[in-house]
Amino acid sequence: MTSQPLTVEFEPRILVFLCNWCSYAGADKAGVAQLTCPPGVRTIKVMCSGRIDPQFVLEAYRQGADGVVILACHPGDCHYKEGNYHAAKRHRLLLRLLQPFGIEAVRCQMDYVSAGQGDKFVRVLTEAVEAVRLLGPLRLSA
Repeated sequence: MTSQPLTVEFEPRILVFLCNWCSYAGADKAGVAQLTCPPGVRTIKVMCSGRIDPQFVLEAYRQGADGVVILACHPGDCHYKEGNYHAAKRHRLLLRLLQPFGIEAVRCQMDYVSAGQGDKFVRVLTEAVEAVRLLGPLRLSA
């Protein structure tokens, strides 16, 4: 009898930036509802998505993240008026910045999750994990 080697499925490491006022509350709602988040997801709460410096995202990749997700308040609902608009502009710039490093756009996503959208929070993260899993581990060129 020959034994087959065990294949370990790649489990992406995803770092998620959550705004304090909406997406963090959406994550909390998902937890209260006992919705299951994919493994390998780690979160960082920031006061506003507009305060996420592109250097934070670059450092996440440097430290071993396979993907990054930025979750913001819906347009028009930002606690700080326009922070989510600034985040969207920075995200577009960040996507252009990542290209020369060979980091695909799907590895850096942005979406909007409100306090009442625990189900959307889980769906967005599940879809992000699946998209990155298909790409495989991020291998940065020096």
